[in-house]
Amino acid sequence: MAAKSYDMIVVGAGPGGYVAAIRGAQLGLSVAIVEREHMGGICLNWGCIPTKAMLRSAEVFHLMERAAEFGLKADKVGYDLDAVIKRSRKVAGQLSGGIGHLMKKNKVTTVMGEATLTGKGQVSVKTDKGQQDLTAKHIVLATGARARELPGLEADGDLVWTYKHALQPARMPKKLLVIGSGAIGIEFASFYNTLGADTTVVEVMDRILPVEDAEISAFAKKQFTKQGMTIKEKAAVKQLDRGKGKVTAHIEVGGKTETQEFDTVISAVGIVGNVENLGLEELGVKIDGTHVVVDEYCRTGVDGLYAIGDIAGAPWLAHKASHEGVMVAEMIAGEHPHPVKPESIAGCTYCQPQVASVGFTEAKAKELGYDIKVGRFPFIGNGKAIALGEPEGMIKTVFDAKTGELLGAHMVGAEVTELIQGYVVGRQLETTEEDLMNTVFPHPTLSEMMHESVLDAWGRVIHM
Repeated sequence: MAAKSYDMIVVGAGPGGYVAAIRGAQLGLSVAIVEREHMGGICLNWGCIPTKAMLRSAEVFHLMERAAEFGLKADKVGYDLDAVIKRSRKVAGQLSGGIGHLMKKNKVTTVMGEATLTGKGQVSVKTDKGQQDLTAKHIVLATGARARELPGLEADGDLVWTYKHALQPARMPKKLLVIGSGAIGIEFASFYNTLGADTTVVEVMDRILPVEDAEISAFAKKQFTKQGMTIKEKAAVKQLDRGKGKVTAHIEVGGKTETQEFDTVISAVGIVGNVENLGLEELGVKIDGTHVVVDEYCRTGVDGLYAIGDIAGAPWLAHKASHEGVMVAEMIAGEHPHPVKPESIAGCTYCQPQVASVGFTEAKAKELGYDIKVGRFPFIGNGKAIALGEPEGMIKTVFDAKTGELLGAHMVGAEVTELIQGYVVGRQLETTEEDLMNTVFPHPTLSEMMHESVLDAWGRVIHM
């Protein structure tokens, strides 16, 4: 059978790939997308979406336990873990099915199978019905990433889990060890801790949530500890001894090794890009560790070949992948988009309390040589936060003292993952402190704290 020809082929139908395909089709390109497993990729099926559904269940459960604080009665509050998981899988399934609909709507050809690049502009797909060959002048790699596994700490699906096992648990952990305190680790720790697991988090860096501002990390740690979590920083799990129904973890802290028993371990020590078996080396694509080396426009250096999303390196975020997909599709169609700026992409962690940030931390801004002004405002000073029963939190802003440029914003507390976009827009528009100070924020809202934090940086805070 002769190879089918397209203007653009996208390999991988996650949030980077399917968005690139849609944008390409909108611009009049003929587009094919290849996916080996599920439309929507890891994000919709095994990451962003199902975890948020589970965390929402945990949040509601936590609120029900606090019913008396709100003048309500809720006796014998409990949960059905199987039902919680069933709901999360239903949500994921609904959205994954929606991606297939969007492909048809935009006249994108979907090919289910395993793709290999066999030459410049050539893709061979191994499908259930045999081999299918495709050609295109432009190919976009959006193959995503998978969980990193460390020697001796490999998942077995029984005692030691990856995120996939944690998303469809066979049981509720009683004593849980989470290795790694990035977004994935902390979200699962928060979920299982809220539902009653005795949870310990081990982080090799000097603080949890290490990519966040140090002040925000410290605040979050204090809240997690209040909730009953055990946090071990500057610590490393050196060995796991697996027995019947239990795991003995050898944890090195301060040069000394201690042992503790757990019934479940979740390994959340990062991700690695899916760069294998694609034929990249043969084409001359540069690979650094587990990601493809690209320029600011996601070009690989091989004519007509692009890489977006997790396979192209940090930050490993779905919305970064999607924006890169749009940018690449527009370039292929002959337009002139702006490159994606990593420092203007927000990071969000959906634990309790939530954490969100954009731009430079206070420490990074100082390291880069900026003369800075820093503003802070606590949730306890906000009427809406108190009315919601969520007085624990903080918003922190970092400005260039000379120009007033918003360098970074960092938040911890209820719904901050929804608030952060205000500052993201501000950075995109190159907002100064004056612009933000002169903006009228509605009352009563949590967003008023964003205003107050800016005012505080210039010594003008009102409600503190």
